[in-house]
Formats: sequence, structure tokens, C-alpha cells
Amino acid sequence: MSIRQTVRQNATLREMLAAEYALGTLKGGARRRLESWLDDDAALRFAITEWQDRLNPMSEFATPAHPSPEVWRAISKEIGLQKTGHQSKKSFWLNLREDLSFWRGLGMASTALATILIAVLLTKQPELTPPAAPTYVAMLADDKAQAIALVTGDASLKKMVVKLVKQQTIAADKSLELWAVPKEGPPRSLGLIASDGSITLPLPEGTTPETTPLLAVTLEPKGGSPNPNGPTGPIVFKGAWLNI
Repeated sequence: MSIRQTVRQNATLREMLAAEYALGTLKGGARRRLESWLDDDAALRFAITEWQDRLNPMSEFATPAHPSPEVWRAISKEIGLQKTGHQSKKSFWLNLREDLSFWRGLGMASTALATILIAVLLTKQPELTPPAAPTYVAMLADDKAQAIALVTGDASLKKMVVKLVKQQTIAADKSLELWAVPKEGPPRSLGLIASDGSITLPLPEGTTPETTPLLAVTLEPKGGSPNPNGPTGPIVFKGAWLNI
């Protein structure tokens, strides 16, 4: 059996190749070789489509490129582009769900994307039993696009694990609080998280990416927000809550 046939028949390698192809990290001859298999490999095409569906929401996380003034002048000259005024800012929590600048500003770094990809790949390994595999994942990043925490959720066990990949230093009189930001209604507290290491929290019923597309962490007074209706402190990191 040739090496090529061995790769094509290895389920784990096929899954990893499909993931890298969808993510855009499969380059050169490896990418061309995989593309040559697609015409007669419906299962591989389906695997790539599944990965594209999982990863497409992260396309909004890319840091926007800012063209130079010369580029804008050339575009304006060519198509008559006119500058528009800045829109007035809304309340952050009201604006968060619909303001595209938030998603662009999140600027997921390549290391954060790689971490999510690794987490997703690990959950799909055949040696893991389905109940132990997380079904949701979020990479929370700060305003500088630095990956801070990885959140995984297991719907079957009704629990979520928040693991900080970058230790945080906070004052003794402060706490970090995790929030679920639903499509409608105010944010809901999911509990306090550690400034280092990891912590396991209950996963409330209905806290799915379909109903709760965003997770955020705020800096609150010791013990959490004193306001029962939502956070009082600033957002320190945030990220999309995704199905895997």
C-alpha cells in the first residue's frame, strides 16, 4: 500500500487535513494533492464542508488591514467613494450584538485559532468517549487580540471548564466574572473564574451558541457584580461561543 493510500484511509489524518484545508493552513503540494482527491471522495468533501461550517464564524475575528491614505485616494478617484461620518456610540452591551467593529476589533491571533483547532481536533479523536468530549468552545481574547482563556462546554454533563492560557494579575479586592451574552435580553452571570489555572462551572440549560453567541469576562468587585441585572465593571476579554 502506498503512502498516499495510507493517508487517505487514516481517519484521523483525513480529519486533520480537512481541518487545515478549511482553515487555509494547508499549502503547496499537500493542498494540491488533497484537491486532487476531492472529485472521487465524497466523504472528504463532506468533512471539509463540516470544518468550513465550524470555522467560518471565526473569519470575522481577523484583524482588519487599514489601507494607506494613498490607497483610499486612488479608490475615491476611481469610483467616487465618499467618506461618511462616524456613527454615535451606543451603550456597549446593547451595541455588542450588532456592532461589526467589535468582531473585527477582536482580532483573533493565529495562536488563538491554532488553540481552538487543537481543542476541536482533540475532541474528535476516536479514543475519547462521546460523553467526555466538549460540545462547545470559545477562545476569549483581550483588546490586543491576545488569547487569554479557553472555554469548553459539555452539554451532556452540564458543565464548562475555563482554562486561562495567560495568567492575569488582578487586585485583591477584584474578581473576574464570566458572562453569557444572549441574542436577546441582558447578560447572565456564569460564575467567577480564577485569575490563573482552570475552574469548572455549571453549564446552565440553554447556554448554547444558537442562543448565546458570545461569552465575556468583566472585572468586578470582590465576589462578583453587585448588580443582579448585569455586569458593573469593564470587559477584559471576550469571544464567540461555537459548536464543535
